[in-house]
Parts: sequence; structure tokens; C-alpha cells
Amino acid sequence: MAQDSKVALITGANRGIGLETAKQLGEQGVTVVVAARKLDAAKETADKLKAQGIDAYPLQLDVTNVGDRAAAAKFFAEKFGRLDILINNAGVAASTGFEPVNSQVTDDELERIFSTNLFAVVALTRELLPLIKKSPAGRIVNLSSILGSNGLHADPASPIYGFKSFAYDGSKAALNSYTIHLAWELKDTPIKVNSAHPGWVKTEMGTDAAPMEIPEGAKTSVALALLGADGPSGRFIHLGQELPW
Repeated sequence: MAQDSKVALITGANRGIGLETAKQLGEQGVTVVVAARKLDAAKETADKLKAQGIDAYPLQLDVTNVGDRAAAAKFFAEKFGRLDILINNAGVAASTGFEPVNSQVTDDELERIFSTNLFAVVALTRELLPLIKKSPAGRIVNLSSILGSNGLHADPASPIYGFKSFAYDGSKAALNSYTIHLAWELKDTPIKVNSAHPGWVKTEMGTDAAPMEIPEGAKTSVALALLGADGPSGRFIHLGQELPW
């Protein structure tokens, strides 16, 4: 790794948008650490990227596991001494897909989704923030969804008005709230924190019915990861356009 290369961690990087985000960042000279719940999956991903000339390292990281989070912080401290880019990409969908489940949502479903989509993001970011503060221009990107927009959900004329699955939508709305609060906390630092809506993408979660291909879906995360000093912070972005909270 060149000494002046940026270092990025992408969670859930062994497939879909996470893998493509790592690829696009690596193609721009960023050293990428690709995290997956299983080390074999992370190693396989890193090997694929290395074969394409990308500087990549594998990392076992189940974001819901406190030991894995601590080990990740130790890895970056010892290997790089800092972290420039954190992309909180890992997430889970509702067990019912996009079918409306609201008043009947179970405690187990709420706990499962919020544990990964919110609580683990907060905990991992907290663990890594001291290392991000050592970067000259830290960037934190939280992978959200347009389904986390309360403003659009409340508008009968919006395109998502009929798509309501409370556990998933609520987890992303709460993640957006975290983005706003963390960006405010870090407003006097060089660190920028933003939420990204990748779009409806042909992934395992998005299904083949989605209109966007994976390379297009990764563009928002990559752009927010590489923001210049004059870029936004505390915003909800899709392909350069701001979305309502």
C-alpha cells in the first residue's frame, strides 16, 4: 500500500453493492478492506479484487459481534494506524420482503433487523471513530434506503407510499437519524457523515425485478466516500441528489 493511499472498510463486501463498492474504490487507488461474516468469504473476495490489480485485504467481521468489532479496530490500528473511509454497507431485509407488515410485526423481527441495520452500525462506528479521527479527511457512509424517508412515506403522492414494512423502514429511518446526529457531533472536524440510498438494485435483497444494475447502485456510496472538503455532511443522497428525511 502506498503511504498516501486512502484506506477504506466496507462491511458486507463479499457480494452485491458492497463488493462493487470495494471494486470501484479500489479502481480509484483506495486500499480496500473487505469484510464478511466468514473469513473464507472475505478472503475469496479480496483475492478476486487483487486479481484485478486492486490493493485489498480480507477481514472477518460479523457487525453484530462485539469481539469481531474490537478485532477490526485492532487490525486497522496495527496495520494502517488510521481509517479514512467507513462504509456501513451490511444490512438485512425484512423476512417478508416488501410486503406490508406493520401492527403485526414481531419482537423477534424488530430485534433481528434493528440489531444489524442500526445497533451494529452505531457500535462499529463508535469502535472505529478514534481511527477515523486520525485521517486527514475521514468519511462515513451509512447505507440507508429511500424506504427510510418518513417524509416520503407520509406523502400519498410519493412513489413509496404503498411500500410499508415497519421493521425495515423504521431501522433505516433510525439510521438516518444517527447520520444527522453524528454529522452534527463531528461538524467541527474534517469528517463527513452521510446516508446513501443506492436505489432499487438487482441484488439478492432487491431481486431481479429491480431496474438498476449493481455498478450503478454502488455509485452513491463511492461518491460519498470520496467527497472533497467542500462536500456535504449530514445529508441523505442518491446519485448526487438530496432526498427528504
